[in-house]
Amino acid sequence: MLRDISIVVSPETPPWPGDTPFDCRWTSRIADGGSVNLTAIGGSPHVGTHADAPLHVADGAPASEALPLAPFLGRAIVVAVEDASEEVTIEAIERRAPRRRIERLLLRTGRSIAGGSFPESWPAITPECARELLDRGLKLLGVDAPSVDARESKALEVHHTLFGGGAFLLENLDLREIPDGEYELVALPQRVAGLDAAPARATLRTI
Repeated sequence: MLRDISIVVSPETPPWPGDTPFDCRWTSRIADGGSVNLTAIGGSPHVGTHADAPLHVADGAPASEALPLAPFLGRAIVVAVEDASEEVTIEAIERRAPRRRIERLLLRTGRSIAGGSFPESWPAITPECARELLDRGLKLLGVDAPSVDARESKALEVHHTLFGGGAFLLENLDLREIPDGEYELVALPQRVAGLDAAPARATLRTI
């Protein structure tokens, strides 16, 4: 079974407060005499499901076109942390996924924009947890929340730790209907140039 875990993007999709919302408009319509229907879109690439690029947190770092494919394709573990405190430790993850090597980890916080509103807060892993996951082979961290860091974070330590360790990340997944377990992830970022993030169509296949 193939499950779509992407957020549907429309002008009603909640952006990060202060970020540029998604916009879609007609530039040509058959009904108005055009030979085809044409649309144009705009807005922040962080609206909806996306992969952050290292450029998002560091000047001069690789941009969206440099995002590799391999981390976004392969076996992934979905782990629920809805009942966690604001900080998710490695011990909390181990209780739900007791294994040494974790290459792709998707955290279901239950604080997703998929319901139509932007959450006030969400559980986020600690920088120490990020370092331990990197030691265990982490290539990709995905979350259903708007960020892998806490909402109020300005230092964005988890972003910096993961990128510094060679891992990548997905944000704004829709994991509401996804039970804990192991799946095959396909969540390839769009090949767009010069951005700090790239939209992604994320799916899980039941193994």
